[in-house]
Amino acid sequence: MTLFPAFLKLAGRRVVVVGGGGVAASKIRALLDAGADVTVVAPEIAPGIRQADVACVRRPFEAHDLDGAWLVVAAAPPAVNRQVAGAAEERRLFVNAVDDPPNASLYLGGVVRRSGLTVAISTDGRAPALAGLLRQALDALLPAEQVERWLAEADRLRSEWRRTGVPLPERRPQLLDALVRLHDSPPRPADGSRA
Repeated sequence: MTLFPAFLKLAGRRVVVVGGGGVAASKIRALLDAGADVTVVAPEIAPGIRQADVACVRRPFEAHDLDGAWLVVAAAPPAVNRQVAGAAEERRLFVNAVDDPPNASLYLGGVVRRSGLTVAISTDGRAPALAGLLRQALDALLPAEQVERWLAEADRLRSEWRRTGVPLPERRPQLLDALVRLHDSPPRPADGSRA
């Protein structure tokens, strides 16, 4: 099965995390970084989660917990994840069931972030550890100091292309040429003077 990759705007949107242990905690930080309004539902909730900026509901999962949610993360035992998946399906919600592919309709990939550039890696849920290794490799290979320059140049060119009406098929080769020239020239100091 081929999956459709996507990036979600979660700022201010309700995300329900079912499960209150370490696996749930590992997902909550990224959700909060994305601005999600996170609610955690579990009979027991780890102290680190309780101290985070999340709403905590200390009891077993109930289907109505998903009402009003945009996204669900199931980080509970498989039997609970199955309940969550069923309730989510009825509400047309995507579920990331952590390390539980049969109960998932969404897989989260390994992610590398650099200055506004995000690269996500997925193995379609087959091998999360492999996605993690590939993420580490890309993280080591991406030149942190260059990415900001690349993005700034891409922003500048995009504005120019829109203003001058450069057709879409011509943009990628022009960007590549500009990035090669940028790579061959040393970065300028922040004040714009020559080093």
